[in-house]
Parts: sequence; C-alpha cells; structure tokens
Amino acid sequence: MKDRSEHLLETFIFNSRWILAPFYVGLILAMAMLLVKFGQELIHIMPHTLDSTESQMILAILTLVDMSLVASLLLIIIFSGYENFVSKIDTGGHEDRPDWMGKVDFSGLKIKLIASIVAISGIELLKAFVNISTMTEADMALTERQMLWRVIIHVVLVVSGVLFALMDRIAGTANH
Repeated sequence: MKDRSEHLLETFIFNSRWILAPFYVGLILAMAMLLVKFGQELIHIMPHTLDSTESQMILAILTLVDMSLVASLLLIIIFSGYENFVSKIDTGGHEDRPDWMGKVDFSGLKIKLIASIVAISGIELLKAFVNISTMTEADMALTERQMLWRVIIHVVLVVSGVLFALMDRIAGTANH
C-alpha cells in the first residue's frame, strides 16, 4: 500500500510542473505587448528622422535596442524555462531551431539572465547620459543624484553577474 500511495504522490508532484506552462504563455503575451510598443515607438520616431538632433535619434534607437534585448531575454526564459522545468520542445529537427535550445541549463539561464539585465541597465545608463545634454541647470542637481544611483545600481549588477559566473565556474570545477 505504501508503494502505491508513494507512487501516486510522486506522480502528482512530477505532474505539478505543468502549473508553470501558463506562466510561459503569459510571457509570450508579454512579448507580443512589447512588440506593439516597439512598433509604436518606431512609428513615432520615423517622421522625426530628419528634424531630430543626433542625441534624440540615439536615444530613440537605444530605446528600440533596449526593447529588442528585453524581447530576446523573454524568449530565452520561455524556451529554457519550459525545457528545463516543464517538457522538452519537439521541433521535429526544424532547420531554424536555435543551436542553444535544449542546451541551456538552469545555471546557463541564470548567467544569460544576469548578462541581459546588465546589458539593459547599460543601455538605460547610456540613455541617461545622452539625455543630460538637454537638461537645464535646475534639473541637474536632482539628476546628479539619480545618475549616481543609476551608476551604483549598474555596478552592483555587473559585480553580481561576475560573481554568478564565478560561482558557476567554481561549482562546475567542483563537480568534475
């Protein structure tokens, strides 16, 4: 009797992984919403291409790059998370299957996640620095403090990323 009840419990626990599937569907919907905002931003900046300053155009392009990085990050999380925690994705050997798909484990996912967050933070920091040239002196006092915090947060993210990578390397070496 114990073996049967234990088997039922383990089957129930194993099948509970499917609770994660709606989260990944939600992330796909979030990616679609991001696409709408990307299109909206692109349509917004296109008519101003000729009359924008260089810094305004750089800011607009950095915003598009930022959104594309977030969308790529979502795709990595969706593919890797689903394959690592729910079920393997059967693409039938499709020629467009990304090489990394099925090879990114949880450890690799963490590294890709922190690297993407650092890249996004770097772009946001660059946008803030480019935006400084358009500010008045009255805004600068407040902005200096904000910029300091943005730099501190970015440095913390970079250091965290390096520490994550170092911990994974140490753990990988210890396992061999």
